[in-house]
Amino acid sequence: MAEETKKIAIVGAGLSGLTTAYYLAKAGIEVQVFEKDKHIGGVIRTMHKNGFTYECGPNTGVLSGPEAVELFESLNGLCELEVADSNAKFRWIWKGHQWQPLPSGLISAVTTPLFSWYDKFRILGEPFRKPGTNPDENLASLVKRRLGKSFLDYAVDPFILGIYSGDPEYLIPKYALPKLYNLEQNYGSFIKGSIKKKKEPKDERMQKATREIFSVKGGLSKLIDALVHEIGSERIHTGCENLQVKQDGDQYAIVIGSNVADGFTHVVNTAGSYALNTLFPFVNTDELNVIDRLKYARVAQVSIGFKQWKGIDLKAFGGLVPSKENKDILGVLFLSSFLKDRAPKEGALLSIFLGGMRKSHLVDLSDDEIIDIIRNSVKEMMKIDQFNPDLLEIHRYEHAIPQYGIDSKDKLEAIASIEKQYPGLFLAGNIRDGIGMADRIKQGRLVAEEIIKQNS
Repeated sequence: MAEETKKIAIVGAGLSGLTTAYYLAKAGIEVQVFEKDKHIGGVIRTMHKNGFTYECGPNTGVLSGPEAVELFESLNGLCELEVADSNAKFRWIWKGHQWQPLPSGLISAVTTPLFSWYDKFRILGEPFRKPGTNPDENLASLVKRRLGKSFLDYAVDPFILGIYSGDPEYLIPKYALPKLYNLEQNYGSFIKGSIKKKKEPKDERMQKATREIFSVKGGLSKLIDALVHEIGSERIHTGCENLQVKQDGDQYAIVIGSNVADGFTHVVNTAGSYALNTLFPFVNTDELNVIDRLKYARVAQVSIGFKQWKGIDLKAFGGLVPSKENKDILGVLFLSSFLKDRAPKEGALLSIFLGGMRKSHLVDLSDDEIIDIIRNSVKEMMKIDQFNPDLLEIHRYEHAIPQYGIDSKDKLEAIASIEKQYPGLFLAGNIRDGIGMADRIKQGRLVAEEIIKQNS
């Protein structure tokens, strides 16, 4: 197949789909994007209200690889990467009735009240413990084996709540946290691995992976707007409800009601696992059902803003609430403390999360019931007397964050099998390859590069 004959259909106009479309269009390949909603950008949506700039979906990403930086470099002049200021280096953990700083090194780990003395002494032996041999070991077991239960309860559990809104007993590090898993497997120890990784030389490209928190100046929607501008809005079709992909010989057709767009040599799906059976009626149902077993955390996000902040000093990325504390919130981000122009000068913008895998029922509460939880939590944890925010917006997500659990191996094998059976079909999106924005950008670029090089 000559490169000029390629015609690509992308299902889903979130960050994964738009990144794929951007790199394909940049290479001169014909591409069309189909989105069921009228909104472009998936869950990314920046809002401006009462002097606040807040996000309805993800708030930040991590520069975990060079691809995100390179995308912003390529979009130079259309949107600008915003790296969080130094406050984002600090995290708080709720214990008892107050916030405690999350340790950032060996000395602070020994002096913190978060961990038991028994586990503090045990950490000295972590570099000498044998690596695990079970690739399906869950995260809770891994952490207790290497670091101890208090590290699980007051470091890893809240960390997982902040990333996955998940349960360490369910998540499998090999799939959910592969970098952590590989530290033990490749270096024999978290501590030894971290030290050796820091000493390993990095080329100029990999130096871009700074692990810093990032957003976009003016909000994440600026990135979406820039991608749409470069792809061309005429190539992006919204409101595509009841869409199905059909086989058409050795090509594919997109069917939306009575409308048919055909002649596609490749289809890239970025929709969630729950949509696959409807989207691909020609694919073996048993294999699709393996992917459909993927669990998702249900989450409610509450954005609250105060034009005059009278609570505690918010010089941190945010605070996380361990499951052991039995509170009704997962955590809170102090967005105005590390991103510019998110709140009035003397004010504060917070983003608070409820639900997750352990308390998904909270997402079903009424707005008034959720506001009561937020009011009580903010007054207690942020030390304010009166709860009278100038901004309060609630957003609920039924399929917020996929959970990479024990069935991940079967899921990935099913994806590989389907893609082998149907050349030109890519099952992408956050069903695989990570959940963060940097993961989505990396995947979109890699999929585009794979299509570009196929038979070119």
